This record gives sequence, C-alpha cells and structure tokens, in this order.
Amino acid sequence: MKLSEFQTGMPEELIAEHPLPHRDDVKMMVLHRTTGEIEHREFKDLLTYFDSGDKFVFNDTLVFPAKLYGNKEKTGARIEVFLLRELNEENKLWDVLVDPARKIRIGNKLYFGLDDSMVAEVIDNTTSRGRTLRFLYDGPHDEFKRNLFALGTTPLPPYIKRDSEPADAERYQTLFATNEGAVVAPAAGALFSREMLRRMEIRDIETECVTMHIGLGSFREIEVEDLTKHRMDSEQMEITDAAAESINRSHIAGHKICAVGTSVLRAMESAVGMNGCVKSYEGWTNKFLFPPYEVTTASALVTTFHMSQSIMLMATAAFGGYEHTMRAYQEAINHRYRFGAYGDALLIVD
Repeated sequence: MKLSEFQTGMPEELIAEHPLPHRDDVKMMVLHRTTGEIEHREFKDLLTYFDSGDKFVFNDTLVFPAKLYGNKEKTGARIEVFLLRELNEENKLWDVLVDPARKIRIGNKLYFGLDDSMVAEVIDNTTSRGRTLRFLYDGPHDEFKRNLFALGTTPLPPYIKRDSEPADAERYQTLFATNEGAVVAPAAGALFSREMLRRMEIRDIETECVTMHIGLGSFREIEVEDLTKHRMDSEQMEITDAAAESINRSHIAGHKICAVGTSVLRAMESAVGMNGCVKSYEGWTNKFLFPPYEVTTASALVTTFHMSQSIMLMATAAFGGYEHTMRAYQEAINHRYRFGAYGDALLIVD
C-alpha cells in the first residue's frame, strides 16, 4: 500500500489538547470488522462486547519525564534535551536529542536546574539532533535518576501544541505502568479507570501485560510512498513466559484476546508462533504492521483515533481492514470524535 492512501483529512481542531475529567468518560466507536457495521457508544459500554474468560492484554511500560531544559556553558543558551534511553548505568550515559542541535558539539557542557546542580558533557554525535551525554553526578544511581527525572516534564506528543502540565504526569500514563522505558504513552491503556478494571474483575474478564517501550519512532514522519520501503525504529519489548502461557491458554480455549493499543498488537505479532499463539521474547522489534498484513494473535483491538499517515493508523487498518478502518475514520470526523492520545476510543471486534 501507499502512504497517500492513509490521508484522513482530519481537521486539527479535533485533536484533544487535554484529557477529559475522568479516564473512561470518552466516546467509543465500535467497528465490526467482518461486516463493516459501525456503532456509536460510550467507552463505559466496552464490556458489553466481552464475556467471562476473555482476555485484555495491556502494555505495562512506564513513561518517564523525558523533556528537560538546560543551559549551555559560557553562552547560557537555552537547550531542550529529550532523553531517549539510558545507555550505561555505571557511567550515567544517555542517548538524547537536543534542540537547537547546531549549537551543541562534542565537549560542550550543559547545566540543569535552578542551581545548575546537574551537569552533563556531550561525548558523541549520533544523528543530526542526536547526542550522547555523560552526566557528571557523584552519587548513587538511584539518587541520580530521581534528581534527573525531577528536572524533567511529561513528553507530550508533538501534535499537542501546549506545554505539559502537572496533571499530565498522571493522565499521560496507564494505571498499571510498572516498567520504565517509554517516551510515548500507550494511550488506549490510559483510558482504563480503576472502576473499569474492577468491573472486568467482577465479570471474570482476565488481564495480562506485555512490555513495549514506545519510542519517538511512533511520531517519525514516513518519507517513502511505498510502505514496504519504510524501516521502523527498533523498540525494546518483553513477553514473559508466564504472559505467553496466559495469552495462549485463553486463545486455545476460544476466548477473545483483546489487544489494548497498537503497541500490544505489534508486540504480540513480533512474537507470533503457530496458530496465532505467542512465544516468550525479550529483545528488540521493528515490526511494521500495515494492510494487507493478517493479524492472528488478537481477535479484538481497543485503540484511540490516530493522526493521518501514522504507523498507529496503519496498524489499526491492518487489524480492521483498510476499507472498513478508513470509512470508520471518516465517520469519526463527521461525528466530531476527539483524536490523539487524549481522544476517544475505537473498538474493533468481529
């Protein structure tokens, strides 16, 4: 398929700049992928489509406060630093993006905090904006991380045109986030409130977690028209033995497996085995899902409404079918659904 086929014409005013007061207050469109039928519901109606023994698979990655600002030595120029991942715990090395990059060269020092107490030295150039920083911190690693993250803010998606606020630290995160490593939130999972999870428990609807540390590649613009030529950034993931066994047990018993978010879909399809079962796996994946890819590990998908020409939209279309999914997006635009990480929900079922 071609990139241009995933242009939705979504007007920017439909992008949700803030979350609603409660996680599960959002609207929900239901797309039946076998027939193409569309229903307009509320997210609180989600469990209507599931039975006892069905399983929801969540991404338990934890988003860390990745965006911070420092001052360049001597000139005092303000530099935005986006933490991507820690490279070496002992030496406190981090892979980062800097802006403006033209001002930052190997050997430069950056000072962070009101008292300049956090200092980092640039030791390598990795890409046009990428740098490797060594933080010059004399203290235990846990203390260093705590102080570093205290300087950072929530890394909201680039399509949200505002600075992060204190409330984003909680809302741009799922309730079950435990494994630190993402700079992009699994937005569909963030729709699940404690009340919704409790209702699932009461109805014997099961839950399981996999880990996919979503990176900025999720927002990287695709620069090729032929999608087979696009190369995804690699992201770290893990499906434990226990998680794989749990998912496969439900699958073999004929229960629905609902992937909560396209990151879960990509993780499970990265570890797919025979007959739609998943294998345990720990490592990296650059799995790119787009039609006519056939998903075999999940029978339902909960997601949000994504940006035009995004890899998340393409993964959604791989699951729901291209024609049905694009028609659902036009329906969402016509009915003024809210798009993006803080937007409304889309449930795709058979």
